[in-house]
Amino acid sequence: MSRVPGFAARFLLVCLLLGAAGIAAAQPAPRLVPLPRSMAVQPGHLTVTAATPVVADGPARGAASRFVELLRRTTGIAPRLGAGAAAGAIRFRTVAGMAPESYRLEVDGSGATISASDRAGLFYGGVTLWQLLTEAPARHGRLDAQAVRIEDGPRFGWRGLMLDSARHFQSPAFILHLIDWMAVNKLNRLHWHLTDDQGWRIEIRRYPRLTSIGGWRRPAAAPGAPPLPRIGGYYSQAEIRRIVAYARARAIEIVPEIEMPGHALAAIRAYPELGTGVAPPPGIESDWGIFPYLYNVDEPTFAFIRNVLDEVLALFPGTYVHVGGDEAVKDQWRASPQVQARMRALGIRDEEALQGWFTARIGRFLESRGRRLLGWDEILQGGLPANATVMSWRGIEGAVAAARAGHDAVLSPAPILYFDNRQGTSAAEPPGRGNLVPLADVYAFEPAPATLTGAEQAHVLGLQANLWTEHIRTEARAAYMAFPRAIAVAERGWSAPGTRDFRDFATRLAPQLARLGALGLAPAPSAFRPEEAMRFDPAANRVSVALSNQAGSEIRYTLDGSAPTASAPLYVAPLDLALPARLRARGFLGGEALPGELDRLYDPASVRRRDIGTLKLCSAAIPLALEDDAPAAGPRATFFIDVMHPCWLYEAAPLDGIAAIEIEVGQLPFNFQIGRDVEHIRFRPPATAAGEVEVRAGGCDGERIATLPLAPAAPNPAVTRLRAPIAPRHGSADLCLTYTARGPNPLWAIRSVQLVQRR
Repeated sequence: MSRVPGFAARFLLVCLLLGAAGIAAAQPAPRLVPLPRSMAVQPGHLTVTAATPVVADGPARGAASRFVELLRRTTGIAPRLGAGAAAGAIRFRTVAGMAPESYRLEVDGSGATISASDRAGLFYGGVTLWQLLTEAPARHGRLDAQAVRIEDGPRFGWRGLMLDSARHFQSPAFILHLIDWMAVNKLNRLHWHLTDDQGWRIEIRRYPRLTSIGGWRRPAAAPGAPPLPRIGGYYSQAEIRRIVAYARARAIEIVPEIEMPGHALAAIRAYPELGTGVAPPPGIESDWGIFPYLYNVDEPTFAFIRNVLDEVLALFPGTYVHVGGDEAVKDQWRASPQVQARMRALGIRDEEALQGWFTARIGRFLESRGRRLLGWDEILQGGLPANATVMSWRGIEGAVAAARAGHDAVLSPAPILYFDNRQGTSAAEPPGRGNLVPLADVYAFEPAPATLTGAEQAHVLGLQANLWTEHIRTEARAAYMAFPRAIAVAERGWSAPGTRDFRDFATRLAPQLARLGALGLAPAPSAFRPEEAMRFDPAANRVSVALSNQAGSEIRYTLDGSAPTASAPLYVAPLDLALPARLRARGFLGGEALPGELDRLYDPASVRRRDIGTLKLCSAAIPLALEDDAPAAGPRATFFIDVMHPCWLYEAAPLDGIAAIEIEVGQLPFNFQIGRDVEHIRFRPPATAAGEVEVRAGGCDGERIATLPLAPAAPNPAVTRLRAPIAPRHGSADLCLTYTARGPNPLWAIRSVQLVQRR
């Protein structure tokens, strides 16, 4: 949405101005991310200008070129790239005997030398020198780097980020930006989720309907709402080749994922003969969840898969191909006479073993092409192909089991490394899954399971975060959800296991976010933005406000409407404020402003209002921050809801002097494939056709104090404000808000609750 790019511009400007003010301040060590293995700070500094020669020969020239490009894009200064010896030069040189991806960086007043044995190490050495040169902004066309000697290399060889382009398509330009942001944080695997039930995103020339049909869908809308425009797209083979080459030049291997045998609806819609004969209902491709549509196990289907993979392998030269393997509901296999006959002919005992046979067959095919199969941890259940690698998402148990069996594994557990989960509780957070996964928790994740022996831990290749996009509709939101949490993943995968100080990480993160802003990234401020805990005293007409942020930084505030600065009052204890009052607060580290500001007006109306950031869910079976389905163009409301039990709590609501209650409601499509669990969604019977919102005091079984018919909201696909009177009451009570209905479609959701005072 429009607020995200605006934040990037403001944040970058603030960081650059603050950096300029503090350039002369001595620092014990440069603020680098990921933290290097070994860094010795030396006296002096290196000054770089556009006239500084950058020297590289042979294999080192590509890394040198990327270094010059980074400086040009982020500072406007582009040193001269050449060859041979030159005084005061920055030298990239290839040496023998260093570990993969490792480098040595030596900086003094006479120049800088980056040494490595491979192109990745040379590239990463250049990235570190770029960080040194850009900790403060350029002055008069000059950049300064602290003199240092760094010996560095990664803890793990797999430091990954998965992007789901199947649920929502991102442009090729965004993919290139994402590669930039990953590369400068030393992430080295982009797992590209290219096919799923909702979309097929890779051009397969032999099967054009995969993209002409499977690449497009019409988003779901609430019953009776206007249809939304068709969305979709796909990547041509030419675009993919360019993206792969761009990533490879920046030390990133792209791992394609082609889902099988489940998550195959897009392919089955395009070529129905690939399924088990059960025709998907129209529009089902816009549902979320777990579908029952699997590939059949006939020979023509395996020929299709081999042909698809041959085209995939021609585009992606890396070692691994991800084949999914997760959430393969076997109901249609069990019901298919053709599949059952095939199982009997093969002597396969059950459907889990059939998936194992399916996966092993694909694994042998990939091995014959010189590649390795990678799959989600469900591939363990039916027997694992000998050379398969397991990506563990259902906790870390799959990785532990794989490593103990002698298989390589990548840790990618939900929810901690699922970056579609929200990062904060503010109402400003974008749509996504409802679990709270803050930056500090990601940083605390340990990718080496302590239950494994040393030999077993050698099978742990590393870790990966996953950005699923069911509820992430825009590229700006994808960037917001991924960063800065992906930087925490990078440090966990790169730096030594003893690197655990989150406050130190947050301090080093601040200049890196400014650099990324210059590369077009608008990261989430959730870890730094102050959050409030407000208590209202109706008798005194005052509020007590406690402030905190995830980073644990100092917080400075103002009460006069001005923006907080490093000289503003320091927050040390809850603030006691008389109404009305305007509070502005911001986090600071080392005198530098952090991204994200709290700006709150406390007045008689606002202290009696709750929104999606302050209303509580009654339960959390499937908590989601869902975006409204209307309007088709422009901003849409976000709702926080448990789709299994739509119910909200306004805790300790002050009811003295209240005459009415106003709520903002919206209706959403129930487009969730949750199998028979839908039978557990229950509502009180409605008194009218459209149903009613019921407000009860003292909990969800308490006295009903207000009823708000939904009929006025039913014709409106967007947000509607409803109002109902409340009889005079005294004191405070927990208010429970639910609605009556005959079924789950549409889902009604509450955006805000306002208690209205008597005049």
